[in-house]
Amino acid sequence: MSSTRPGLLIICTLLAVLESGCGSREVAGPGVAPRPGMVDARARLDGALRDAAGDMARCGFEPAEVEAVSAALRNAAAYSSQPEWLDMYRAIQEGEDLSPQFGWFRTAVSQSRYGWDATLQRYNRDADLRLSRVEFPGDDTDMARLDRDHDGFLSREDFDLAAAPQVPSPGRAFFLKADRDGNGKVSREEFDRFFTAADRDGLGFLSGTDLETILPASMAHGQPPDERPSRDMLLRGLFRQEFGSLQSGPNLDDRAPDFRLRTNDGKTQVSLSGMIGPRPLVLIFGNFTCGPFRYHAGNLEKLFRRYRERANFLMIYVRETHPADGWRMQSNETIGISAIQPRTWDQRADVARRCGRLLGLGFPMLVDTIDDGVATQYSGMPARLYLIDRMGKIAYKGGRGPYGFKPDELEQALILLLNDVDDRKSKAVEHDGSRGVDGWERRPAVRASQARSTRS
Repeated sequence: MSSTRPGLLIICTLLAVLESGCGSREVAGPGVAPRPGMVDARARLDGALRDAAGDMARCGFEPAEVEAVSAALRNAAAYSSQPEWLDMYRAIQEGEDLSPQFGWFRTAVSQSRYGWDATLQRYNRDADLRLSRVEFPGDDTDMARLDRDHDGFLSREDFDLAAAPQVPSPGRAFFLKADRDGNGKVSREEFDRFFTAADRDGLGFLSGTDLETILPASMAHGQPPDERPSRDMLLRGLFRQEFGSLQSGPNLDDRAPDFRLRTNDGKTQVSLSGMIGPRPLVLIFGNFTCGPFRYHAGNLEKLFRRYRERANFLMIYVRETHPADGWRMQSNETIGISAIQPRTWDQRADVARRCGRLLGLGFPMLVDTIDDGVATQYSGMPARLYLIDRMGKIAYKGGRGPYGFKPDELEQALILLLNDVDDRKSKAVEHDGSRGVDGWERRPAVRASQARSTRS
């Protein structure tokens, strides 16, 4: 056996597993022949699993790793012949361009209890297809935050703006240039440094040509050509879950899976059930080497400061997206952001503390287990947003990051949840003092003031 080539051993092992009936679960009843379409879907899925084993062997995966990944692929396909990972795998095989329509990004989109149609049906009294200030139950501040186009009414356009994918813009180009340390915030000092760099003649003012020179149009148009990954790099990132979980995560109105994790200083354990209570919970997944997550750090901090008296916030630190020993990004290394994929919890916590110091976030940061248990449950890698209501159910599930990571869309759902009278009434149900929602054990929540100790 020691002389057998690893790739052949891997493929033979997976074929044996497939033949034992561990593919996607059959939904036809006992004694009922599956429909032809069901058989075709099963055959395509089994073929994809065999192809995946071959690709992993070619990319240098060890047999044990192939076995573990194959088990995760089968598990994700247990209740669907078209799991999300299959969308991504096919997109990589076919060489699709990276975009919001690439692979699983086109199907794993956000889910919200508070979309425009539901909101209009609930509050619109005069059937004019928009909501006036009188019809909206919240205060002036909440109304202003929802009114994205500032026309004094809530309309489909406001909701579309919040959900829109990030597109090239002068503002984005400026931000990417000015945010020299990559912490998602432009400070006064960075603003002044940008002005000085643009004012090459030292005349104390900027011309149009100065700005066009320092902010070329190409800056806002996606990844530079030299940072686009190879097919094999994408395959390794997919199978190692560096840019996305192989699972799809809980759906809208599902009960949020409970967990217990340590803060990044290792001193405190926090459970999700302990955070469920009078306030909604914003759950944030992210990591140090994910540029789009860092880009939104300032937006997330502003959300926290804006709503911290009305909602709880919690971050889960997950597997690195662009580790130095994987799909590395020159744009990260240029600003000193580099980390090898951690192999132990302590190593991951160390990188999480570096991330906390750089981003300066005010909310608690928990570190996922090294087997990525929570991030897998929630499909939280590389970055994702959830809103959990007062009863512990999913009120908003963001799309897969980076393209589906939209703090504006989350804020919209949060405002509407905060003003949802039915949700507040549901939380008025009496609970045993030592137990949480649906029998979860109640534990003290981490307060925002305690977060300072977890950022050092």
